[in-house]
Amino acid sequence: MKTSLQLLAILVLTSTFSFAQDISKKIDSIIKDNYQKNPQVGISVGFIRNNKEYYTAYGNLNAESQDKIDEKSLFEIASITKILTTNLIAQAVMEHKIKLEDYIDQYLPKQYVLHKNLKNKIKISDLASHQSGLPDIDFGKLIELNPQQPVSNVTEETLSTLINTCTELKDYGTYRYSTIGYTLLGQILEKVYHKSYDEIITEKIIKPLHMTTTFTKDFEVQNKAVGHNSEGGIQEFFNWNVTAPAGLVKSNAFDMVAFLKAVLNKETTVGKAAIITEKIYYKDEKREMGLGTNIMTDEKNTIYLKSGDSMGQSSIICYNRAENWGIIILLTQRNSKMRQNLLNEIYDTVLK
Repeated sequence: MKTSLQLLAILVLTSTFSFAQDISKKIDSIIKDNYQKNPQVGISVGFIRNNKEYYTAYGNLNAESQDKIDEKSLFEIASITKILTTNLIAQAVMEHKIKLEDYIDQYLPKQYVLHKNLKNKIKISDLASHQSGLPDIDFGKLIELNPQQPVSNVTEETLSTLINTCTELKDYGTYRYSTIGYTLLGQILEKVYHKSYDEIITEKIIKPLHMTTTFTKDFEVQNKAVGHNSEGGIQEFFNWNVTAPAGLVKSNAFDMVAFLKAVLNKETTVGKAAIITEKIYYKDEKREMGLGTNIMTDEKNTIYLKSGDSMGQSSIICYNRAENWGIIILLTQRNSKMRQNLLNEIYDTVLK
């Protein structure tokens, strides 16, 4: 009987390993086919299933180099930073430093003076689920001023003026994507921890997860994938300032898989915090939103995802807690359609 049970265990393990290998080969085939059709766009992908990691990458770091992109090549994850920020918010909740239903008034820096119509109106969860109703920075105008570094013209004075002159929340409770909301979340974190956002994210996510090739600043490294705008022109990595909590982080497939591994593990601090962010805080006929994450459901699955688009690169992260898998896709060009099509094809043909 003992021998039979041991044999059964070996067969199950072998079957599971073969199944995972088959999935990784299918994902690689999809990525390879896409690269062959779009050789101007480099791709790096990391995939995790049942704690097993797989990576694939195609393309060169830049047009002048023959160095190939790999799982540790540095990309801008841009707005994927937002799910790191909300994970930090959830960690602060777990540490009883804030409550998600707290109004933001008590946590804002002194330069913000809310109009009486806005007082005790906006909750922390409203900021994190993009339904605060606050005005946002105009990226179109910022790009006209400085197409390479548009956020360089956003200052603390810019933001405080925008907030302080707001007299009405015209669409409070309705989804509207917000950079300024995440800037305020970062400042709330700074208030409760008495540290900079950079220090907080480093101490609570980057260092504990050993994400040694993830950067918030000083990211001029050799293994950096050059970004390109939608027309194919070279685009600089953003130097984020006060709006850092909305898009600061530079990372790679290897380190983002480490993040996914922690998210999928309910015993880690990051995993426990992620579960808080997965609760539905906003819902309409088009979407369901957690804290910083989009929630998609079909007849069998619930997946959590967040995309990121800088001026020169596109990315998307997605995971299924119940099925214990996660994926990160990174592109060397701002191409939201391509990265979404890649995820859709992988999900529909391999993961669904």
